[in-house]
Amino acid sequence: MRVLVTGGSGFIGRHVVARLRARGDEVTVADLRPFGDPLVRCVVGDLRERAVVDEALEVGTDAVVHLAAVTSVLQSVKDPHGVFLTNVVATEHLLERCREVGVGNFVLASTNAVAGDVGRSRIDESLVLRPLTPYGATKAAAEMLMSAYAASYGIVTVALRLTNVYGIGMQEKDSVVARLMRAALAGGGIEVYGDGEQLRDYVFVTDVAEAFERALGFARPEVLTIGAGRSVSMNELHELACDVTGVAIGKVHVPAKPGEMPAVIVDVARASASGWSPRHGVRAGLAKTWGDFGGSAG
Repeated sequence: MRVLVTGGSGFIGRHVVARLRARGDEVTVADLRPFGDPLVRCVVGDLRERAVVDEALEVGTDAVVHLAAVTSVLQSVKDPHGVFLTNVVATEHLLERCREVGVGNFVLASTNAVAGDVGRSRIDESLVLRPLTPYGATKAAAEMLMSAYAASYGIVTVALRLTNVYGIGMQEKDSVVARLMRAALAGGGIEVYGDGEQLRDYVFVTDVAEAFERALGFARPEVLTIGAGRSVSMNELHELACDVTGVAIGKVHVPAKPGEMPAVIVDVARASASGWSPRHGVRAGLAKTWGDFGGSAG
């Protein structure tokens, strides 16, 4: 299979590319930065520019894994138009190119944030989309474009709604797990918003890469929630990080962010029914992440 992976130089993208190459696929990467492996064709450029899309998505390509996006909620609030161009316009460019050259499969990295705040209820694929931020809205818009291209042109589109992805290779990330790892290495601490009892679902990156690989084999359009299926509080995550690192990581409670959701609790039954299931619990995933940061077992 010939596959274009957008955002292939990023955290999740590198794992997806490695997995696809290991099974024998011919992979092209499109990203704002080089991939770093001369054996992988890489088109460096901005997918908001149609010429870059045309160069990256060649005739004869079988599938697209679309990971390239602005994923920062704060950035989307500061620059909603810029994030719209990257997350929606670039997606439309890719789908249109797929239509033109006959690409059969298109898999998107979406987010559970399309559902908005449902309190402590479980988030599943049946919920009406009510995103609370420009970021969530752009992913919902991308999903709607995919639905239209699937119905109108027969492209098999799959939206994978990811929770909080962490794991090996996340040294450059600014997410909470990466901050915990860096704090353990430096003997420092982290800030915890509010009382720390807000719940989140953390899914390991190799489990996510497996979900993308499986999605490329789907014969019909689908929307799946990809998460660990077990949510933990910030306080519990902090305790687990202290346990696996053997470091008493400091923490300071600061005021909660306005509008922060009290919980993200997802139902992964539909993904499990498709043949995928998470292989890593949070503690095991944190231990692997800590080892990748260069830490020794606690």
